[in-house]
Amino acid sequence: MATKSKASKKPSTKTEILGHISEKTGLKRKEVSAVFDELAVLIKRDLKSSGLFNVVGLMKIKLVHKPSTPAHKGINPFTKEEMMFKAKPARNVVKVLPLKGLKDMV
Repeated sequence: MATKSKASKKPSTKTEILGHISEKTGLKRKEVSAVFDELAVLIKRDLKSSGLFNVVGLMKIKLVHKPSTPAHKGINPFTKEEMMFKAKPARNVVKVLPLKGLKDMV
């Protein structure tokens, strides 16, 4: 029965996270919210300039450029029929790599 209750547990909401951090640190909820807003600005700035942001001890956020791919014929692995795969435009993909601190938590 313990596994069922863990599986039905939902992740914390933004309100719960901000409330918990403000309670534990003694900061006001608006101050904690301002810290998260500024962190988002920092991440955006660093990803645009260097393509890499390190959340100290937890994770590394990396921007990977995927080039465009033309439309091509291939075989559907499920039906074994030949089909046309659509072209994909060039895009930037965000990858999150866990660091040792985050791996040790789990």
